[in-house]
Amino acid sequence: MTHLTKTMVAKLRKSCSCTPQKLKNFLMDFFPVLRWLPKYRCREYIWGDIMSGLVIGIILVPQAIAYSLLAGLKPIYSLYTSFFANIIYFLMGTSRHVSVGIFSLISLMVGQVNDNLSNTTAFNLTIAGINAECGKECYAIGIATALTFMAGVYQVSGFVSMYLSESVLDGFATGASLTILTAQVKYLIGIKIPRSQGHGMLVITWINIFRNISQANLCDVITSAICIVVLVTAKEIGDRYKHKLKFPLPTELVVIVVATLVSHYGKLNEVYASSVSGAIPTGFIPPKVPEFNLMLRVALDALPLAIVSFVFTVSLSEMFAKKYAYTIRANQEMFAVGFCNIIPSFFHSFATSAALAKTLVKTSTGCQTQISGVISAMVVLLVLLFLAPLFYSLQKCVLACIIIVSLRGALRKFRDVPARYYVNKVDTLVWVVTMSASALVSTEIGLLVGIVFSMLCIIVRTQRPRTALLGQIQDTSFYEDDLEYENLSTVPKVKIFRFEAPLYYANRNYFLKSLYRLTNLDPNLEAARRKKYEKKEKRHLKKGNHKTANGLGIGETTLQLVPKQIDFQALVVDCSSISFLDTTGVNTLKEILKDYKNLNISVLLACCNPSVIDSLKRGGYFGKDFGCMQEMLFYSIHNAVLFAKDQKLPADCSV
Repeated sequence: MTHLTKTMVAKLRKSCSCTPQKLKNFLMDFFPVLRWLPKYRCREYIWGDIMSGLVIGIILVPQAIAYSLLAGLKPIYSLYTSFFANIIYFLMGTSRHVSVGIFSLISLMVGQVNDNLSNTTAFNLTIAGINAECGKECYAIGIATALTFMAGVYQVSGFVSMYLSESVLDGFATGASLTILTAQVKYLIGIKIPRSQGHGMLVITWINIFRNISQANLCDVITSAICIVVLVTAKEIGDRYKHKLKFPLPTELVVIVVATLVSHYGKLNEVYASSVSGAIPTGFIPPKVPEFNLMLRVALDALPLAIVSFVFTVSLSEMFAKKYAYTIRANQEMFAVGFCNIIPSFFHSFATSAALAKTLVKTSTGCQTQISGVISAMVVLLVLLFLAPLFYSLQKCVLACIIIVSLRGALRKFRDVPARYYVNKVDTLVWVVTMSASALVSTEIGLLVGIVFSMLCIIVRTQRPRTALLGQIQDTSFYEDDLEYENLSTVPKVKIFRFEAPLYYANRNYFLKSLYRLTNLDPNLEAARRKKYEKKEKRHLKKGNHKTANGLGIGETTLQLVPKQIDFQALVVDCSSISFLDTTGVNTLKEILKDYKNLNISVLLACCNPSVIDSLKRGGYFGKDFGCMQEMLFYSIHNAVLFAKDQKLPADCSV
C-alpha cells in the first residue's frame, strides 16, 4: 500500500469514526435545545416566556381557524399545523424569538395548489389512492400534506439555500396580500362564487363578485362592517400606545368569542343563512404517510413554497438575532423549517413558516427563549382536545375580517413606494414588477418573475456600470472622479480609469467603449491610421520622392504619425471595484495591454483583489514567469502614478 493510499484511508477512517463525543456533538447540533435548555435561567426568563407563549397561543387559535379558509381546508388541520410546528421548532430552531407556524402567505399558496389539482386531476380519488368515502375533504388534505412533505424535503436537501432580495420579498408579499384580500371578499359579503384558479385569479374573482353583488347576505355585511371597525380601531390604538401596554390587546380573541356567542344565540345561520365554520372535531386523527402519487404531482409546486417558507424564516431569524445580539445557524434553520414541514405532514398538517407579526408580538411581551413556543402549543392543544366544538357557530365573515385586518402591514408598503423610489429606482421597479405579477398572474409566477427580473437588473447594472477618469486630490495620495469632485488636479501624461463592476463577457464591449471615450483614444483606430500612413510613405519612397504630398520631408512625416490627441504615456486602471474576472475579462485586459503597448503607452493595474490577481496569473497576463508583475501591478493608484511618471516605455512582457 502506497503512502498516499495509507493517508487517504487514515483520513477516511477518522472522518467516518463514531465516538461518544462525536455522537454527543452531532445530537446537540441537530437539536440545539440540548445546548441551551440546561442553561435556562428559570427565574429570569420563565415569566416572560409564559406571558408571550399565552399571548401568541391566544392569537394563534383564531388566526389558525381563519387561515384555513385560505388553504381551502377544515380548521382542525390549521390547529394541527400550529401545534406541531411550535413543538418541532422548539427542538431544532436556533432563533430564540421567531414564531413559526401557520402563515397567511403560505396558506394561500397551499390553497391555490389545492384548487389547481382538484380541477386538473378531475378529482380522481382512485388514482390518488385515497378512500372515496372520505370525499373532497380528504383529497384536499392529501394534496396539502404531499405538498408540505415535498417542500420540507427540498428544504432539508439544501435546494433552496438562496436569499431573495428585499424588494422581491416585499413585492411578493404585497402582491400576495392583494390576492388574499380578494379571496376573502366573498366571505365578507356572504356571496357564493367558485374559488378562481390559475392565472388572473384576482381579476376573475372581482368580476364574479360584481356579477353576484346583488346576492350579498345583509347579515354578513353588517357583521363584517362591525368587526372590521372594531379590529382596525383596536389595532390603531394598540400601535399608538404599544409602549404603554404590557402586552398586546387580544382583540381577535374577543371578537371571535363575542361573534360566536351572538351567532349561536341569535341563530344567524338558521334565520339569516349566514355561513358558519361548522363542526370542528376534537382530538387527533391517526397519522398517515403522504400519498406518493400526489407527491409526484406537487413536486414542482412545492419548490416556490419551500423557497418562500425558508427565506422568510431565515430572514426573520437573522433580523431578531442581530437585534438581540446573538447568532443563529442558517443551515440549522434550514433543517428546522424543513422538519417543521416533513414531520407534521404525517399528522395532517400543511406548510409553515415564521411570521413577522407574531414574532413582533412575542418580543414585545417578554419572550426570551422558545419555551414560549411550547406554551403556545399547549394553548392550541387545549383547544384541540376540549374547546374546538365551541367554535361551531363562528361566522366565516368574522374569520375573513381577521385575515384582512392582518394584512395592514403588507398593504402599507404602498405608502413606502415614494421613499423607496428616492433611495433606489431599480429596486422600486423590481418591487412593482414582482407585486404586479404576484397579484395579476399568480403567486408562483410572481415569485419566479421577481427572481428573474431581479437577476436581469443585476446583469444590466453590471453591463453598463459607472466609469470615470480620476484626478488627484491636491496634496494627498487619493484619487477621485473628476466630474464628481471639484479642485482635482490632472496628473500629467497619466490617465486613471475606474470601472465600477466585475469585468466579464456581458460588459466587455462597454468597458472598451468607455475606456476609449474617456481617454479620447481608440488604439485600434490609431494603429490602423498609422499603418495607412506608413504604406503611403513607403509608396513615396519607392518612387524616389523624399517628400510627401504636403511637401514635408520624411522626418516631418514621421512626426505627423504621432497623433496630437495622445497626451499620456501611461494608463492606470483602478481595479478596486472589479470583484472578479472571467476568461473574457482577462483576455480584454490582455488585449488593451497589447494595443496600448503598440502606441508606447504603459497599462498599469492598481488595487486588484486576490481573486482578480489569481485570474490574471492563470490567464498569463503577467507573462510566463510573472517576471513583469512588479512593473504592471500596484497596491494603490498613487504607487502606479509615481511609477508611471518615472517610466519611459511600457513593460516588455509577452502576452
